[in-house]
Amino acid sequence: MGSVSLTNICKSFGGVEVLHDISVTVQDGEFVVLVGPSGCGKSTLLRCIAGLEEVGSGDIHIDDRRVNTIAPKRRDIAMVFQNYALYPHMTVAQNMGFSLRLARVGAEEMRAKVDEAAAILGLEDLLERYPRQLSGGQRQRVAMGRAIVRNPKVFLFDEPLSNLDAKLRVQMRSEIKQLHQRLKATIVYVTHDQIEAMTMADRIVVMRGGRVEQIGAPLELYDNPANVFVAGFIGSPAMNLFPALLADGQVVIEGAGTLPAAPDAPPGEQPVIVGMRPEDMTISDTGIPAEVVLVEPTGAETQLLARLGGQIVVLTMRDRIEATPGQRINITLPPAKIHLFDPETEASLRTPVATNRSREVDHA
Repeated sequence: MGSVSLTNICKSFGGVEVLHDISVTVQDGEFVVLVGPSGCGKSTLLRCIAGLEEVGSGDIHIDDRRVNTIAPKRRDIAMVFQNYALYPHMTVAQNMGFSLRLARVGAEEMRAKVDEAAAILGLEDLLERYPRQLSGGQRQRVAMGRAIVRNPKVFLFDEPLSNLDAKLRVQMRSEIKQLHQRLKATIVYVTHDQIEAMTMADRIVVMRGGRVEQIGAPLELYDNPANVFVAGFIGSPAMNLFPALLADGQVVIEGAGTLPAAPDAPPGEQPVIVGMRPEDMTISDTGIPAEVVLVEPTGAETQLLARLGGQIVVLTMRDRIEATPGQRINITLPPAKIHLFDPETEASLRTPVATNRSREVDHA
């Protein structure tokens, strides 16, 4: 396998700059996920790595080789697309072995490679079927098998699970992660689904507006978001974010009350954006008063919408509770779980967290 190094990558379409000075390093054997909302530039960045888009400036290295001017087929990468891109008139075996046939690999060697990939993906009994005879998940496995037979240095996945139903997406997430562990492959994976990113990645690159907001391990981003955007994007349900006042170690929520801030909160008095994760908030005998607005039981958990001062917040209760709209409750959470952000810069005030806006964050 191989490493991927992106240094100061910029890309424009006409007069519109879509990638702004991006630097990321993917280590050999690492699973890195590019995540962000639609239009953030993550697929464009992936296509630049693949050679399907030319960069405006900056360098792309695969291992120690600069590949900016090298044709896609010579970059030693394999790409799995969202729409599978299977040939309908070819069998599964023929689809998987097509790139090898173009490379004039011998029939015996090609069959051995196809059989090996089929065994890894559980496709042994489907090799003589055609794509129309397969389910969506089976087609995606074939697309993955077509990449595996090439034994590339880097696998690129462009939202491969978007066309699958919810249950199958969960299954395929697990299968792709297990595939990575089995092959020790270097993978760059694009998705807009932060759950996919959290469950699959060794590291996540959070993007917005063609820029990298933060790079880190999934739980690092969850526990220490660098700014309001990352805080609201990583986690499901999303973090509750609303204005408050920090004064003498207390978070003052207008119309509700106060909560103690974490010991590392800035001294003095200043306006802040306060962040509270739904799963960190609990109902107790003491705390700040709130009013239940809506109760949503999901089975294993219960989600409450509550009015806290002038804000609507979401709480996730792991125990089944009896609550009704209009009921008065008290909410509390540990001070260390309260996130504080600067309302002007939207950067975290709680702990310094490195972002990619000023420098590359490399893998430790």
